[in-house]
Parts: sequence; C-alpha cells; structure tokens
Amino acid sequence: MTEIIITEKPDAARRIAEALAEPKTLKKYTTEDKVTYYEFERNNKKYIVICAVGHLFNLDALDSNGWNYPIFNYTWKPSYEVRKESAFSKKYFDLVKSLLPKGSSYIVATDYDTEGEVIAANILRFLANKQDAKRMKFSTLTKDEIIESFENMLPHLDFGQLEAGLTRHELDWLWGINLTRALTLALKSANKGFAILSSGRVQSPTLALLLNRELEIRKFKPKPFWEIELNLKIENSIVKASYEKGRIWNKEEADKILQACKGKNAIIKDIKSKKYKQAPPVPFNTTDLQAEAYNQFKFSPQQTMSIAESLYQAGYISYPRSSSQKLPKSINYEKILKSLASIPQYKKFAEEILSKKEIKPNEGKKDDPAHPAVYATHEIPDMSKLTPQQKKIYDLIARRTLAVFGDVAIRETNTLVLDVGNHKFILLGKKTLEPGWTKIYEPYLKREEVILPELKVGQEIKVVSIEQLAKETQPPARYSQGSIIKEMEAKGLGTRATRAEILQTLYDRGYIIGKSIQVTKLGEAVVQALKEYCPKILSEELTRHFEKEMELVFQGKKKREKVVEEAKKTLLEILEEFKIKEKNIGKKLSEGLRLAREAERRIGICPKCKTGELRIIFSSKTKKRFVGCSNYPKCNNAYPIPNFGQINSLDKNCEICGTPMIQVWRKGSRPFRMCLSTTCETKKDWNKNKAKSKKVKSSEK
Repeated sequence: MTEIIITEKPDAARRIAEALAEPKTLKKYTTEDKVTYYEFERNNKKYIVICAVGHLFNLDALDSNGWNYPIFNYTWKPSYEVRKESAFSKKYFDLVKSLLPKGSSYIVATDYDTEGEVIAANILRFLANKQDAKRMKFSTLTKDEIIESFENMLPHLDFGQLEAGLTRHELDWLWGINLTRALTLALKSANKGFAILSSGRVQSPTLALLLNRELEIRKFKPKPFWEIELNLKIENSIVKASYEKGRIWNKEEADKILQACKGKNAIIKDIKSKKYKQAPPVPFNTTDLQAEAYNQFKFSPQQTMSIAESLYQAGYISYPRSSSQKLPKSINYEKILKSLASIPQYKKFAEEILSKKEIKPNEGKKDDPAHPAVYATHEIPDMSKLTPQQKKIYDLIARRTLAVFGDVAIRETNTLVLDVGNHKFILLGKKTLEPGWTKIYEPYLKREEVILPELKVGQEIKVVSIEQLAKETQPPARYSQGSIIKEMEAKGLGTRATRAEILQTLYDRGYIIGKSIQVTKLGEAVVQALKEYCPKILSEELTRHFEKEMELVFQGKKKREKVVEEAKKTLLEILEEFKIKEKNIGKKLSEGLRLAREAERRIGICPKCKTGELRIIFSSKTKKRFVGCSNYPKCNNAYPIPNFGQINSLDKNCEICGTPMIQVWRKGSRPFRMCLSTTCETKKDWNKNKAKSKKVKSSEK
C-alpha cells in the first residue's frame, strides 16, 4: 500500500519528505530530466512525495475558430500545451502522470489556499481519475508543523476553496481572452496592423484608477502661498518655529508679518505638554508586507512575494499570502522568541519579551480562515547563506514579529506659543520618554526628535534669523507600487495573491512605467477608449460584485456554475456593445499606439543643435539601432546604443558630459543606466575592459 503526497514546489516536497521519513528510510530519486521525487516509510507504510511546480493544467479554448469573440467554450489542458512559458512543466507533468498509478490513495500537501486546491484537484481528477483526497493543512514548512499537519489530516479537500478557485480561473479566463481579442481586433480594424492589447477583469479597473490619478495631476493648478519660519537659538541648538496660521495666501500680508518680526526676539506666551501612547504595530498580512518592503527597500510587490516565498519554502517564515493580522497562541510564541534570541541582533529584544508576565501580540482587525499573519518561525536561517534581498525581507519580518509583542511606546510633545512683534509662532518639541517596541523596529521608523530644555512662560528666546518661504500647492502624489497595492485592497480589486501579478502585467504590457507610476500614452488610450465607448469594462463596482460572488461560492452559499453563467451573460452584453463601437474604439487605440511608440523613441533634446529631438532609429542598412537627431541632415549628431533590450529615457542629462541619460532593460539582468556619449568619463572603466577583452582574444589567436 503506497500513499502519494502531492506538493506544490520542489523545496516543499523535500522538506515534507525529510520531516516525515523514519530514520534511514528516505530515498531520493532524480530522473534524466533532473526532476526529483522522494520515497520513505512511516508506521510500516510507504509514501511517495511528488511536486507539481505550480499549475500543471490551465484553461484553453475548446475549439480554435480563429481570432473571434465572444468565446465561451473552454477546457482544462496541460499547461505546457497552453503557454510557452510553461514548457518547463512538461517534465514534471510526465513524472507525476507516471507515478500516480503507483498510489493506493493520495494526500494533498499543496499550499492551503484556492490556488493550491485547484492545482491538486486538477492533478487528481485528470491524471488519477479521483475527485477527493486527504488534506494536510499547514502555514509553515517547519518540521513540527509538517508532522502535526500529517498526523491531523483533514479527511477531504477544502471544496469551498476549490470551487472559489475554479470560479476565479474561469471568470479571469473569460474576461481576459475576450477583452484581449476585442481590443486587438479593434486596433487591427483601424490601422490594418497587428499588436496584441490585453485587458482583464481586474487589470482594466486598476489601470483606470491609475489614469484617474494621472489626470488629477495634469488638471492641477498650483496656488502660491508663503510660510514664515523662525530660526531660534536655545542653548547650543538651532530649532525652527512656524507662523501659527501656517500658509499665508496673500504676499502683502506675508511681507507685513516679516517686517513686523524682523529684529525682534521671541517671548514664550504659553507652554502645553502632552504625553501619548504609541501601540505596537500589528503583524504583517500580505498587503502590509508588500507596502512596507516597497517603502523601505523599493522592492516591487512581485519581487517581495518571490523573496518571501523562498523564505517560506526554507521554513524561515510562515505562508506569505494571508489576509490576517492575527497571531494565534497555537504558533507557540515562546518557542519562536527563544529561537529568535539565538540571533545576535534580536537577542536582547527577544529576552526582554520572554521576561514579561504575559506574552501577548498586538493584533489587527483583519482575519483569514486559512492562515495567520506572516511571522518568523522558530527555524532560524544561516544568515551567511541568505541573499542580500532575503536578509532584508527576513529582518523586516523578524523585527515585526518581535515588535508586535513589545511594550507601548510613550512620546511627549511640548507646544510653545511664541510672540514675535505681536505675531504668534509655534515651536513644537518632540521626544521619546519610553521607546517600548520602537527600539525593536527602529531601522524601519522615521521619528523626529526635537528635545527642548526646561523653558518658562515669559522667557525670551533669541531669533537668529527669520525666513519667508515662497511655495506652491502640490498636485496629488502619483501612486507608488506600495500605495497602489493598498488602494486595490481598499477598493476590493483582486486578491492578496493576484494584486502583485496584475500590477506586473500592466508594466509588461507597456501600460504603465516607473516606480512612481505613470500611465503611458498606450495605457491612457486603452482607458479613454473604453471609458467613452464601453465603460462597463472599467467598472470597479462590477469587479467587486464578482469578488463578493466568489466569496459566496467559497462559503458554499452559491454554486460556481451560477456565478459563471452570470459572468458570461454580463460579458456578452459588454462585448455586443463593444462590437457595435469597434471601429471608433480602434481609432482611439491606433492613435494611442502611435503616440506611445513615438514617446518610446524620444530620448531628449540634441545637445549639439539644441533644437532637434534625439530619437531611437533603426537602420535598415546595418540592422542596428542608434540615437539620431530629428534635424538630420542639418544636424548629423548620432550615438550608438545597445542593440538589445528595452531602452527608456530618464528625462535627465549626464552631469559630466551633458548628454541624455537612458536606462537599458534586458531580460534576466538588472537594468543599468548610462549616458549617450562614448567618451564620457563615466565610461573610462568600460573602455578599459573592452581593450582587455580585445587583447585576450588576439593572444588566443
């Protein structure tokens, strides 16, 4: 009798096999294609552990009837047949298919979420002809939890998760393929060209959200105002005080105040002190972790999830895809804290927490029935073996894990009202009385400390200088990758597991650029065309509606088939409206594509003639691209550029040579920045390396 354990990734398969195997029974096998699986014994029973490397099956059109829409017939097929990027999965598919017949029964040990349930259920029904299996449920890949999960297996799959996951796959496929075909064919009808323009159920409302902010920024008209600041000398320090009303909207009024205050010292009219408490932070959920990692390290949400996933697979953190801000007692607080105490930088913090009478985390409101919040486990990494990026994310999660158990911080503000020339100014002192949890999380905090000495009402303070600052109101800030993920969560767009991928898709399609997110001409054209002719595609309300419907499927209150049929009906109405207006939509898209391609080619102003525009040009003669001036042949200024990779203008010039700066993106490599000049001092080392390379090649000959 052999039981087969189905896992999601190679590391998970290894850890589960190592945790469950009785001594000297573990065997590792590697196929010719370098796919690994494991066999072991436990309680006189044989087990085989296999991994699926994600989805082995994906949805595809049931019949290939050309590029038409609407298309509502689909089926599950092996992923390697559906997507080019999934070609690597064939060797895993073949191994899983060959090993499943050896099993008398099956245990599902994929990630405990909707995707993990779909991955395993598809393998069972398509390759083993089974509709159910036992289910291991775990939130960490620590040995203790793997064993506990194995010994307390659920008797069945989580059918609520499975049905919700299948519903999401079907809805996303229906929306994605139909809207992508509709947009692409609309563009083709307008300019007889062909460029694939994608859209999606969550992707389009998210892009519209980003464009709305972009349009707010464009429409914004700055309004001038003035601020007056005092530089005061208190003992040996210089501190700033601000005019009590803050912004002054009239220049004459600002000038009068400035004149009235010049040459006068400040008299303290009032002092108010206030102590307040700062509670510890709540544990990370997925969105909070992504936002914090972006704020601290500028890691994209997708990069953060990739790094966190690697730490989870190694057993160092809990499952990183969770909505929860809670840490249940069952995770064993003391065991985690004692383990973290073995890491030098956390030792004193962990020991302080362990010495408390009650060890209790500060928790948030959000919960998740499948997993607790993200936390550092009791399995401690060898820091020397972590990558620099892994060290950063691990430290962030470990310090957050400790900080939630920390003491309340106590801060004090001292507000001083000053009189200068019969005008009032405010001096604000800030200091930490008891650091509490903030000393643990200090590397990731920005706290201002303005410590004032003992001062009394009526005391005179020397004014060193007075400044009148001319300013303008600022437009709303662009979304960052961290803030848009938060906004998507607040608006109910996507899920904790899909938001990072949706954002990355918008980048990949050329709809958005930059860390401070800008919508491109192409992205703008897509939204504007849909807004004018088919606004339902952009509807946040519609997206939220189906998210709620999927939640009802998860809860068993609604059938998947009913939700999918409603989605088809809604989509059919949208597509019929789209078809009527296809040519008008196509014209807008065509113009947007033209402007986008022009924008991509622009590099900056020509430094030679000062009037021409530098553009990326492809030479039909040399089959290479270069940067040339739009005033050619009057101006023959030109620069060589790398022939491969995406090139973006950085909208700034080199400080040394004055030529425009570009960024070069190559798949699989980190982007690099350079100026256009080949003789710039910044490229001295580049030229030396080229010379060395030529010498080596000539000596080899």
